[in-house]
Amino acid sequence: MQDRTKAQITIAILAYFASVWILFEQARTYPVIIDAIGIIVLLLIVLLVLSYVIISILEWVNIFDLKTNSVLTLFVLIGFMINLTIHLLSN
Repeated sequence: MQDRTKAQITIAILAYFASVWILFEQARTYPVIIDAIGIIVLLLIVLLVLSYVIISILEWVNIFDLKTNSVLTLFVLIGFMINLTIHLLSN
């Protein structure tokens, strides 16, 4: 497996587990458990795709090395999850 692919998967999983706890709390309020599981799995897929796209764009620009790009991607994904959490809790 390439280093870039390892970084993309690792960053997506780190961002997922760093911010999924609030979604577990939110998902427990759903009356159907399949809906809750679907949202949690969908979030993992979205974070995997976003990490792939962001790291690919940063590698294409070629300003930083892979480690720096991974840290920047992690910050962006955590920021995305914080905004999603605030949006979910405000509604």
